[in-house]
Amino acid sequence: MTYENILISSENQIATVTINRPTKLNALNVATIQELHHVFNTLELNPEIRVIILTGTGEKAFVAGADIAEFAHFSVEEGAHLAASGQELLFDFVEKLKTPVIAAVNGFALGGGLELAMACHFRIASDNAKMGLPEVSLGVIPGYGGTQRLPQLVGKGRAMEMIMTAGMISAEDAYRVGLVNHVVPQAELLEFCNGIAAKILKNSPVAIGQAIKAVNANFKEGVNGFETEIKAFGKCFGTADFKEGTSAFLEKRKADFKGN
Repeated sequence: MTYENILISSENQIATVTINRPTKLNALNVATIQELHHVFNTLELNPEIRVIILTGTGEKAFVAGADIAEFAHFSVEEGAHLAASGQELLFDFVEKLKTPVIAAVNGFALGGGLELAMACHFRIASDNAKMGLPEVSLGVIPGYGGTQRLPQLVGKGRAMEMIMTAGMISAEDAYRVGLVNHVVPQAELLEFCNGIAAKILKNSPVAIGQAIKAVNANFKEGVNGFETEIKAFGKCFGTADFKEGTSAFLEKRKADFKGN
């Protein structure tokens, strides 16, 4: 598939997906969401890709929000469908990937952009990044999971304040409240993310996928996270990676995980 709005590169089992709409500050439109779904699905099925880094082109924006012009005149039904389809195609889809996804937040991450970053498994921000959910200033609310994921990451009170004021917070404030894991200079952002990805590559892809599933389960209503963990733990015992990992430990050598 040829992509109009994203760029892809890969090296050493790490794929970098770059949202490339610089004239729109990488704003999400329906076409970009569909392209991202396709590329994430393709990378998930590629055994040669073990980590994905998601970023935006340029130095101004990761994703500056949704493309408002697309939905400014939507009806109630169209608005609900927009949120439902977007969550299914991209935001929930990314969260559930077995392949780790690191958001490299290189500037503004607003509205749908912050929601996309929060759907990733964790976030690294450049020191010039600004984050927020400004939807109520447009007479609407976050519709791509923002009202759910933000409280999970920063707590109910801080999330309520961010959403109700529609304000932005700095990268340092985002780090302080746990919204991002690290803040680094803009020029070092991708190098830093690749460094963390390299550490991930040393470990079992199968175990990482099961860990993602177990951690996510804790935040799903009606799902017992402890039961999910027990089942995922048990499944690991039937994998070649488990046999390799334990053998390598006992033999005092580095494990060579194959992801099965």
